[in-house]
Amino acid sequence: MGGDQAPRAEVEGAMQAAREWGIRVLLVGREEVVRRELANHPHAGLPLEIVHASEVISMDEKAAKSFRQKRDSSIRVGARLVRDGRAQGLVSAGNTGAVMATVKIVLGALPGVDRPALAGVFPTSKGTAAIMVDVGANVDCKPQNLEQFAIMGEIYSRAIFGIARPRVGLLSIGEEETKGNELTREAYPLLQRLALDFAGNVEGRHVFDGTLDVIVCDGFIGNVALKISEGLVETIKHSLRQALSSTTAAKVGYVLSRRAYADFRKRFDYSEYGGAPLLGIKGVCIVCHGRSSAKAIKNAVRVAAEVHRREINQLIEADLARRASRRQASASADPS
Repeated sequence: MGGDQAPRAEVEGAMQAAREWGIRVLLVGREEVVRRELANHPHAGLPLEIVHASEVISMDEKAAKSFRQKRDSSIRVGARLVRDGRAQGLVSAGNTGAVMATVKIVLGALPGVDRPALAGVFPTSKGTAAIMVDVGANVDCKPQNLEQFAIMGEIYSRAIFGIARPRVGLLSIGEEETKGNELTREAYPLLQRLALDFAGNVEGRHVFDGTLDVIVCDGFIGNVALKISEGLVETIKHSLRQALSSTTAAKVGYVLSRRAYADFRKRFDYSEYGGAPLLGIKGVCIVCHGRSSAKAIKNAVRVAAEVHRREINQLIEADLARRASRRQASASADPS
């Protein structure tokens, strides 16, 4: 109920996901509003169900206040459905802060996870996808948080994108180990000791060149990087449209190159990836843009189903438990 085009985009996207992949979707929101929107589309036989939620959290409401005061919001009802096992995942294009605060409280974090993190997908020049963790869930982080982000991002890259040994980099202002702020300098040795393919410090220019599979940073830097990238892509698309339609010759060129242009749009279209999974919680949660289209919602539902099917949470929990056990055994064996 909280997206810029709600509930139209959510209903259309849910229908597309149900039709294309047979995924059962619970549409959570004000029943009369959702039912009215659903009536505008042919949906007979699709595995869709409406779950009533009487309240809506707007985009400008503070997360903590809305959680306390709106106990029957669509976000909170959706989170309870996941907690109670009626749903395997929650997809929302609503108030991001409210979504994250709600799922953290209602679902809780996985054992061993101090702070759940958002994993954003960045396309690369090699046609691969790079995962950036965190892109906005935690604006202030400690070194051990970045260590956990690296572990969760590496597992997600392996499980979802099939990368046998993902290459992990720590986002900083220089490649030298001594570069960066206090956070990155303290996080560096923590990531270095992990049994991962650690590339060391990496710069912003490496995000899109395809040399990395996972980029680790705090949520403040990650969100800035994400928003700048989205704005740049929109600027490039707008500039290309203007340039290709400015002259007669260019119009001919546009016709000849529309396939390449369409490929560019698809490669850098956020809606192809749906949304960002919140890694480290008990359950599945996909956080979408407020301006998500039906296509983005459809793909977010697909991602939620895939994260559940591939048991990402179980993999993260098991990996963290193994590492904690090794550290404990090492500490016990240390005579000092």
